[in-house]
Amino acid sequence: MPPEKAVSWFDRAQSNTRPSLSGGLAIAISLAVMVAALWELRGLDLSRILALVPASPLFWAAFAAFYLSGPTAELVIYRRLWKVPPGAMLALLRKQLCNELLLGYSGEVYFYSWARRNVAIEASPFGAVKDVTILSAMVGNVITLVLLGASARYVMPLINGLQVGADGRAILLSLAVVAVSSLAIFVFRRRLFTLPRSDLAFVTMVHTARVCGMIVLTALLWHLALPHIGLGWWLALVTLRQLVSRLPFVPNKDIVFTGLAVFFVGEVAGIASVIAMLAGLMLLTHLVIAAAIFCIGLVQGDVAGDTP
Repeated sequence: MPPEKAVSWFDRAQSNTRPSLSGGLAIAISLAVMVAALWELRGLDLSRILALVPASPLFWAAFAAFYLSGPTAELVIYRRLWKVPPGAMLALLRKQLCNELLLGYSGEVYFYSWARRNVAIEASPFGAVKDVTILSAMVGNVITLVLLGASARYVMPLINGLQVGADGRAILLSLAVVAVSSLAIFVFRRRLFTLPRSDLAFVTMVHTARVCGMIVLTALLWHLALPHIGLGWWLALVTLRQLVSRLPFVPNKDIVFTGLAVFFVGEVAGIASVIAMLAGLMLLTHLVIAAAIFCIGLVQGDVAGDTP
């Protein structure tokens, strides 16, 4: 079935369901986010996290920019595609929370449901969300491969030193999967994508700026916390973080990355402690944002997040 017909069938099937179904799905996702947030809260040592946080205003500015970079980039994208209002930022923050606290791509399910209820668009919202998500993955894969090439001299010795059977060949095989998937997206782009070429180019540009910006901000946050650590360590670790970010269906990738980083570097000059602190701070921010958005929804009588 051609993609445009498949998308059309999907949207017709969705429009034939009761309107309350999409709202019920959004409410269920909101409640699931809150349950996941409260569950993660039990493992946080807030005093230890806050004790390691630098007092520098630059650190907090960089952290805020890092946290908001994803939703902000998508707001720019969807303002072009759908002319969504600035208030759509709340829905995009919910989307980020779903992906981070629940399963990867659950946020796309929520945002598609939100778009069908709140955005007046002629084209298929499913097709646009699909294209934006695929391009995000492709850009992330390509930048990951570039990073690995730039940091191979630092990363490969760490990998080869692990006693877990993960030799260079296994790592190269995993990276080959990343490369082949990106190549497949490029080869079959005419069948995969539904947006016009100009919109696809714009989305790719925004995603590239977002990923590069987040990498720079990550390195800056680590540097502000441990300014005496050399560039080689940060290059290796930011590559490892980018590799972890490519794992689908994995909630709380920051926690996963922290565990891997501790395994890789141990307590080298406090690196592991700083990475754990940032992961905990990110989780704490998720919890605060999730609770704030949920409370706003309760006050407005809009737990499902329908108000853009």
